Parts: sequence; structure tokens; C-alpha cells
Amino acid sequence: MTKRSDDPERGFTLEDPPQREAGRESLPSVDFSTFVLSLATSALYHMGLGPDPSGETTPEKNLPLARQTIDTLEMLQEKTRGNLDEQEAKLLESVLYELRMDFVRADR
Repeated sequence: MTKRSDDPERGFTLEDPPQREAGRESLPSVDFSTFVLSLATSALYHMGLGPDPSGETTPEKNLPLARQTIDTLEMLQEKTRGNLDEQEAKLLESVLYELRMDFVRADR
């Protein structure tokens, strides 16, 4: 980040990310759907249903963290109601339904 001299109240502004070296993969762009799916994957992981990122072990259940992530998605659904396109709204609704069902099973 660099300091902006034309806007002293803000103090800082983001710069363009550095260019990647040739042959190296770049990260995918983040859109609403990617963000929702990322949070869903995190919730599944905390329920002990997703693979460990290293692929070496099965993750331990941490149901409070799973619940918090589901709550975050619910808040996102509430705060974005009326501002999502049809596909985004359906994705969020579907993901929440599946996570709630998985949570009930994981809590047994």
C-alpha cells in the first residue's frame, strides 16, 4: 500500500498487485460465488467433513467455528437480500441449506 498525498483522511490506498512470474499460476479472481463457496468449505472443514488442506489428516470437529461460519453466511444473506442476481441468491440459499443439514448430522 502506498500513502496517498491527495487524500490525507484516508491515509492509504491499495496498489495493483505485483506481476506474477511467467509460468506461475495466479490466484483466481474473487467474486461473490467464490467467496460463498470458500466460507462453505471452511464450515465443512470445521464440521470434520472436509479434507485437511495438507491432505495428511482428517480434521478435528470444531462445531462452534462451523456454527460461526454458517451464521456469517446467514448474515451475508440477510444483508445482501435484494442485491444479488438470481443465480447468486440461489447459490447462497442452497449452500446454507446443505450446511445446516450437515451441521445437524455432525452434531450427533
